[in-house]
Amino acid sequence: MVKRDRDRAAEGTALARRGKRWVEVRAAYFALVNTGVGYREAARRVGVNYRTAKYWRAAQATPPPASAPQVISPRYLSEAERILIADRLRDNTSPRSIARELGRPVSTISRERHRNQQPGGVYQPHAAHATALARRARPKTGKIAADPVPRAVVQDGLEQRHSPQQIARRSRRDHPDRPEWHVTHETIYQALYLQAKGGLRREAATWLRTGRAMRRPQRTPDERRRPRMATDMVMISDRPAEVADRAVPGHWEGDLIIGQGNQSAIGTLVERSTRYVMLLHLPDGYGPTAVRDALIAKIRTLPDMLRRSLTCDQGSEMHFHGQFTTATDMPVCFCDPHSPWQRGTNENTNGLLRQYFPKATDLSVHTAEHLDTVATELNDRPRKTLDWDTPAERITTLLITNQQQCCDDP
Repeated sequence: MVKRDRDRAAEGTALARRGKRWVEVRAAYFALVNTGVGYREAARRVGVNYRTAKYWRAAQATPPPASAPQVISPRYLSEAERILIADRLRDNTSPRSIARELGRPVSTISRERHRNQQPGGVYQPHAAHATALARRARPKTGKIAADPVPRAVVQDGLEQRHSPQQIARRSRRDHPDRPEWHVTHETIYQALYLQAKGGLRREAATWLRTGRAMRRPQRTPDERRRPRMATDMVMISDRPAEVADRAVPGHWEGDLIIGQGNQSAIGTLVERSTRYVMLLHLPDGYGPTAVRDALIAKIRTLPDMLRRSLTCDQGSEMHFHGQFTTATDMPVCFCDPHSPWQRGTNENTNGLLRQYFPKATDLSVHTAEHLDTVATELNDRPRKTLDWDTPAERITTLLITNQQQCCDDP
């Protein structure tokens, strides 16, 4: 094996010194063979090792199997691409130029060169392709099945009713100088549940605390183990159409900004058409009861024309949204999971509030009076989206207009 690598390195060096490309050399070799020159003599004339020439003949003469051919995804480098890489490297072409020519990321070219080059530092395309195919072979033998030492360590730990994570962590601490013995807890679980990969005795799975011999599928991210809300939710897709165009005032968006260690919070409310902000003081935490009471108290300070709807995410703090609706006659709509852009106005407002309430700080130290002061400052700030009016001016205009209309009605 060492001699073969040395021969290949010397071969590549010789070709590079003569400025020849692999495509040209291979074509010249077969041209000589077709004229009647012997295989060894033709290899000697073009300057390649006889083993390389023999590989070329085998690749040309052996047709692919008719049944179940090996299909390689185009996202992997092909042998033709590796030949082009070798030729360009011998021309001292930069990896970025090679990547541009092949339509590949430059990182693919750099990684291919360093992973599959020969010990002498010469990149041989056919040897690199064979190495890559061998590395891709599946299924692979697991570390526990391949080595009796980590297998014995895992087996002993399971017999003592240790969890896979305890076994993995303790093995790293007890044998820091033997990284080949280190396994992750996921490797142990796969060895237990997939017997073909494991090498562990089948009864070892019964030593787990769950006692299961089969793996239970994990729940999907959007699946809830139990309902977060006490009553059914009205989703944002069922929200009145008038909310989307911001033409009708009185539709609000709500959320929380969380303090250090998730121990404190401030509730935020912003009106969609005027960007008017109100802040909820939550001195007793942000549980469902505290948030419900703070919302009811704040919303009751508004006139009826500004109490049309509230849109928020599916946080557990809105568990009692039905009771809030009953007390205020204001329906609550919920965004889809992981969709903060559906409350874009509120998210933007929370970003503005972080100037006053930085992340990783204790928010319980702020009094209700201070929150009102911050809200007033934001509401007195000119906004580009309001044509440089302030939210306070916009909402005052709405209230005056509404009062005049009420006075004009007989």
